[in-house]
Amino acid sequence: MWTGRGKTAIVGVGYSALTRHAQKPLGLLALDACRAAIADAGLEPEQIDGLATYPDAPFFGAGNRDGEDIVSVAYLLNHLPLAPDIRWYAQIETGMIASPVIEAVHALLAGACTYALVWRALHQPRGRYGAWSSSQATGEAQFTAPYGCAAIFQWHAMAWQRYMHRYGATREHLATLVVNSRRNANRNPRAFFYTTPLTREDYLSARWIAEPLCLFDCDIPVEGCVALVLTTADRARDLRNPPAYIAGYGQNTSRRRTLLHYALDDYMACGASLARKLWSSSGLGPQDMDAAQLYDGFSPSVLYWLEAAGFCPEGEAYAFIQDGRIALEGELPVNTFGGSLSEGRLHGMGHIAEAVFQVTGRAQQRQVPGAAAVCAIDGSPMLRGSGLVVTRDP
Repeated sequence: MWTGRGKTAIVGVGYSALTRHAQKPLGLLALDACRAAIADAGLEPEQIDGLATYPDAPFFGAGNRDGEDIVSVAYLLNHLPLAPDIRWYAQIETGMIASPVIEAVHALLAGACTYALVWRALHQPRGRYGAWSSSQATGEAQFTAPYGCAAIFQWHAMAWQRYMHRYGATREHLATLVVNSRRNANRNPRAFFYTTPLTREDYLSARWIAEPLCLFDCDIPVEGCVALVLTTADRARDLRNPPAYIAGYGQNTSRRRTLLHYALDDYMACGASLARKLWSSSGLGPQDMDAAQLYDGFSPSVLYWLEAAGFCPEGEAYAFIQDGRIALEGELPVNTFGGSLSEGRLHGMGHIAEAVFQVTGRAQQRQVPGAAAVCAIDGSPMLRGSGLVVTRDP
């Protein structure tokens, strides 16, 4: 078991507005979220002396203008009146959004800072999101782009097609997950689709994006930001909100051969590598989770995580999610806030925020009664990922 278990906590959560096309630049939305997180913790900006983010643009070829396409540490330092002397900062270029949270945890345990602010800001460009715009394909893309395969959703479509063929899953099975996520989002005032219901018929009649993935199998790209404030457990007990203690974490570091596409070959191996670290560091297991916030950039990824993390056996997730098991009232509520599919694409930051809300009893209409331990896992188990377990008690 990890020696840092329960010694740090998330004490503040802040959201900006989540919208398709914001009326103000991404940098100002990030400032909104950061100020909200600091206020939620009952702190002042001048008390923040640690910063961490994962600023990468969301797709290949996206812009890199600070404050417009990304929001870096430098931007926050220049635009938010923080502690006079920032003691620590980190700008993570690999992994996923839990990675800067993990770095902040280590900094707090080491005494490098007292209050750490972590944020993730996502830009939604106008036009075709993530469309291949280059006339020249280089590197690995030269073997795929000329044949019309240049987008991540196509890779995931091929993996899902293979899963369906191998295990007998159907679109009707997956509809259960997508409709359940939208139902949860309809209870989440921050969600992009808060006021927009979705039926199974809507899902099954939706247009293809890359067969067998339809429009509603893809996360909804938004412009916005989520921020978190972390501190040590002893400080957390005196703040405004109940702490969400960091019980354990994991990052995907398993070796994998170079693949041009996600091929479903190693989702169990890669995902299980992260899950082993998650469960061993926290001293908990899938059977102890009161809810699971599982990355859903594309809906089939939730099934892969259910299997790789040990919630159900390999090849059985499509059946596991049926009959209300993953509903708010079910045995294992999944993506209780709507996930990236319905709240908005925040690269897993919304998943962490919801895990915090659940274990601190602040999830309002979405609250799972008595939630004491919740995991949040981001990224795809077929390539990379990171995750946290947060608990109500230290």
